[in-house]
Amino acid sequence: MLMRAAVLTGFHRPMEIREVDVADPGPGEVRVQVKASGVCGSDLKAIDGKSPVVHTLPFVLGHESAGVVESVGAGVSSVKPGDHVIVSMSGPCGKCRGCGAGRFHLCSGPARMTAIMGGEPRITLDGQETRRFIGIGSFAEYVVVREATCVKIAKDAPFDAMCLLACGVVTGVGAVMNVAQVTPGSSVLVVGCGGVGLNVIQGAALAGATTIIAADVAEQKLKLAERFGATHTLVPEDLPRQVGEIVRGGAEYAFDVTGVPGVLASAFAATAPGGATVMVGSPPAGHPVEVDPALLFSSRRLMGTQGGDAAPHRDLPMLAGQYLRGRLDLNGLITERVPLEQINDAVDHVRRGTVARTVVVF
Repeated sequence: MLMRAAVLTGFHRPMEIREVDVADPGPGEVRVQVKASGVCGSDLKAIDGKSPVVHTLPFVLGHESAGVVESVGAGVSSVKPGDHVIVSMSGPCGKCRGCGAGRFHLCSGPARMTAIMGGEPRITLDGQETRRFIGIGSFAEYVVVREATCVKIAKDAPFDAMCLLACGVVTGVGAVMNVAQVTPGSSVLVVGCGGVGLNVIQGAALAGATTIIAADVAEQKLKLAERFGATHTLVPEDLPRQVGEIVRGGAEYAFDVTGVPGVLASAFAATAPGGATVMVGSPPAGHPVEVDPALLFSSRRLMGTQGGDAAPHRDLPMLAGQYLRGRLDLNGLITERVPLEQINDAVDHVRRGTVARTVVVF
């Protein structure tokens, strides 16, 4: 079947809107008509040639999406044509060591490993096989994905909001709920108030944190942070000192969403003894993080996360429910909605940091 897709044909170049051929779903697969897809920082890394999983071009980017099931392959039983779904970033196999331990984000099943590296060939451009980001490639009118990645949602849930749950929201809220396990009445520091950082902030508010300190160099992002639950805002200069002036001894939890090694070290130093710091943003590989080992003697913890350590079929419906009950602000995250033809303009806006989240709508 022919469809339109934004295809990356060269690094450091705009994507091209091309007509490509998408395959019918095979056994255990689902073809989803994409209705909305968020533009994420991971897509920008791929465009810049800095993604660890995008090497061979052409490539269809996009991984934060929601849509309607168009057709299903043999053996698919959990969804049917007409169902509304979020396409999760991961589809746990349920059989490997990680899944057996209930740590679905660490699934090492062969299907998921193949998806991470671009998925099975399901799209062709001028007869050439074209890989898809994380086996999804949602900057396109249709995606063919494994059944395990499809999370059914209510038909009255708006697609532009639901697509955000697949990556930015579950990463931020999951870092709070699943990784740090923030407790009611606690103090939280969030450094970096872009799309994911705002979700860390509202995740902390959902968890019952009473002091939520948002730090960013952009004043407009700090204003957004207040909308999402920040009780204090600051422009970072000396985080340990600045945080200590708000919370004596430091914050109980810190989240670095910048992906800058020095910022991560500073956030870690701004925590209280026994505190936990979660690296949410991803620094470039090979760039060490220098921390004072003396801080570790006070039982401080430094942790990482992968997509909020989410179990998609548990966490995404829960987050959708929080949104539908008015407890999770997704509409406020969307700065702009654009058609596929404006995808490169959207990328520029994300790169300049002038938007919280841009959503491509079909």
